[in-house]
Amino acid sequence: MPDFILILLLAAFPALSTDMYLPAIPTLCTLWNIPLAQANLSLVVFFVTFSSFLLIHGPLSDRFGRRPVLLWGILLFIAGSLLCAASQSITTLVAARAVQAVGAAAASALSFALAKDMYTGEQRKKLLAYIGVIVPLCPMAAPTIGAFMLQHVSWRGIFVLQGALALFALYGAFRLREPLTSKASGGAAAALKRYVTLFSNAPFMVYAVAFALPGLAFFAFIAGSSNIYISGFGSSEQQYGLYFAFNAFSLMLGSFLCSRLCVGLASRTILFVSFVGMLLSVLAMFVFGNETPVSFAVTMFCYTMFLGMSRPISNHMILEQVDRNAGAAASLVTFFFFLCGAVAMETISLQWDSKPFVIAVLGGAGTVAALGVTLMLRGRSAEKPATS
Repeated sequence: MPDFILILLLAAFPALSTDMYLPAIPTLCTLWNIPLAQANLSLVVFFVTFSSFLLIHGPLSDRFGRRPVLLWGILLFIAGSLLCAASQSITTLVAARAVQAVGAAAASALSFALAKDMYTGEQRKKLLAYIGVIVPLCPMAAPTIGAFMLQHVSWRGIFVLQGALALFALYGAFRLREPLTSKASGGAAAALKRYVTLFSNAPFMVYAVAFALPGLAFFAFIAGSSNIYISGFGSSEQQYGLYFAFNAFSLMLGSFLCSRLCVGLASRTILFVSFVGMLLSVLAMFVFGNETPVSFAVTMFCYTMFLGMSRPISNHMILEQVDRNAGAAASLVTFFFFLCGAVAMETISLQWDSKPFVIAVLGGAGTVAALGVTLMLRGRSAEKPATS
């Protein structure tokens, strides 16, 4: 299996773990007679566990190599998927989702680390952009597949299918030639020291935190979309799958535009355009987002498209701030992004009068913060690696 395809599969694990399962959330609320906030714990706990173990898998891969950590993580993901399928209550499902998250964290962290190991400069920037084009195909198809499984099999079949799909990544990991030629030494204390070094790298930390914040609205949409479309607007599960795919397509479109624009435009220019586009999108969502499912879908489409345009460039800028400890750095970057996801998912689960309005508030706040950092640091070259 080509390295590019393996990295693509690994990067798709978070979407594979969540988006296919989203149409089943209203069903579980009815089946187990639980509120949305309790059902969404299966999402929130997943992302909290996922984010926490990102910080562990990265240093482990720096110490023992990418391949063994990757193999262990994928096997654990498959086991967690089967445990989810066998769950008999929301409590056991949440616990099984935590197991699944531990494995998914290894795949996600190492996709970023492998991109750092195997590609450099413009080649890596283009790789991240092309991956950004292809990876959204998973969330485009996942809710539709989940709705089909829900209608013709059961919600348990969704998790069985997740485990089966992970077998392809397991095959690629078995065939992977270890890319890490110089492994870190030491145990837990050495790993902690690597994180301390990264935390002392001010440009890395500022970019990593700031560029994670626009993802607040995106993750709030993921957690709240089934409730907004199915319970709020009265859409069917199949219609919801199409609306979700429409939004996922916008992420792919944004990454594709980035891959075209990064050839002739400076990184900061692309980021500035992306952030301004996101701000205009949330303003439109404030005005029109709560009127019809189409108006909400269109405004969210615009926001997600500009978010997709910004991610390859922002990830490249973050990675350029480090010249070693790539596994720990990749873990920390992904940790911040998905920690924002956990906060957003819990926030949108509360009893709000208008969830589209809340998504717009989160999007506006996160984008203003990221834009402010970009403007403040515009005099500093983002392409010069810092020592860490």
